[in-house]
Amino acid sequence: MRKLLFLLFLISVSLSAQNFKYHSEEFYKSITDSIITSSLSGMKGYELLGELCEIGPRLSGSGNSLKAIYWARDKMNEMKFDTVWLQPVMVPKWERGKVETAQIAYPGIMSGKKLNIASLGGSIGTGEKGITAGVIEVRNFEELRNRKDGAKGKIVFFNRPFDNTFVQTFRAYGDAVNQRFAGAVEAAKAGAVGALVRSITSKYDNVPHVGVMFYADSVKKIPAAAIGLEDADLLSNVIKENPGVKINIKMDCSNNGEVLSYNVIGEIKGNEYPEEIITLGGHFDSWDKGCGAHDDGAPCIQTMEVLDIFNRLNIKPKRTIRCVLFINEENGSRGAKAYADSAESKNENHLAAIESDRGAFTPRGFTVETDSVTLSKMQMWLPVLNKSLIDWIRPGGSGVDVSKIKNAKALFGYFPDNQRYFDFHHSANDTFEAVNPREMELGSAAMAILTYLISEEGL
Repeated sequence: MRKLLFLLFLISVSLSAQNFKYHSEEFYKSITDSIITSSLSGMKGYELLGELCEIGPRLSGSGNSLKAIYWARDKMNEMKFDTVWLQPVMVPKWERGKVETAQIAYPGIMSGKKLNIASLGGSIGTGEKGITAGVIEVRNFEELRNRKDGAKGKIVFFNRPFDNTFVQTFRAYGDAVNQRFAGAVEAAKAGAVGALVRSITSKYDNVPHVGVMFYADSVKKIPAAAIGLEDADLLSNVIKENPGVKINIKMDCSNNGEVLSYNVIGEIKGNEYPEEIITLGGHFDSWDKGCGAHDDGAPCIQTMEVLDIFNRLNIKPKRTIRCVLFINEENGSRGAKAYADSAESKNENHLAAIESDRGAFTPRGFTVETDSVTLSKMQMWLPVLNKSLIDWIRPGGSGVDVSKIKNAKALFGYFPDNQRYFDFHHSANDTFEAVNPREMELGSAAMAILTYLISEEGL
């Protein structure tokens, strides 16, 4: 009897899979072709990205950030989303200031040589006269602890490179980023007066790549800055030739409390299951170098464009489709926490959430946090998703912002090709010109197709 029941179960699963395969290849062909055609022919998202980049960088708490927020709200209204609103969020206000310089002070023939640096987000300033001190070069925290006596009163120079031998660039980033996050704390524990961090980038140039750093309440705060790769190598060579070299650093960055900001939210109501929500989003803030085109302007526009594509093609989704532009991911994730708390308090039913925060390059796949049965079902969607160059759906993390949402059936991370991402990430290289319009629009189409499948099929 058990064998018979199991056989009937297998037959049922097989028939369901065959039925969906028919739908995926035939029933969805017309709508997927229309989505891709609408994305690539109109290039509307790319045009909107140009407008956004004209506003400039969007650091949380800045005037530009608020300009961008109101711009996005107005665009969502122009796109005729059913509902658009701003969700209040208190965010930290860190300001870079106007001074961030470094130079070799003395001695030797390189005396007076300027070094290209940029303050790390959240750092304190140096004071008007700056800091002049010797430099100790280390590759990691263990080496610093072993050489602790030599770090007292000096500037610790963390010179561990981005490892370009890793095929996955996010692995290389993860391997090096702790020196940026916690370098100032570890240096201060050793009695240092400042920290310099080799920029975490795959591109060899002299552009500093910034990002957030943190302080510990129990450890003295010292200034911290990133240094361009060319000057990092130069400084390393100078130290080898002259261990007694000193450098001067001046920075007038400052932390200035908290200010009011907003998440930008827009949605299209589902016509059969409006209580089931599919959320798409990215973080709307960016670092204040470049204009945050890849990180995370274009991905935010892609998620907006998914809803716009639905309206352009008069697609009436079965489930509610919501776009959330989260504020403050870069230095606090306040927007994600506010959205998740609100959703929980309202007892909202999030069926799925999709985050785009890896740049706007050629589509490759989606990572997803879900159960094995749901994952198996989604594998059958690949013939449809292949049309937008999506090759796989596999287990993996979603994103900093949507991961805060509780009890969603599936949390997705959009995964474009990442080989060039860290050429631009957190730097002045991250400009509108760095974004390819076809790659960006194919990403919009890929997310729109996945969203449509979830809306039609459920999970």
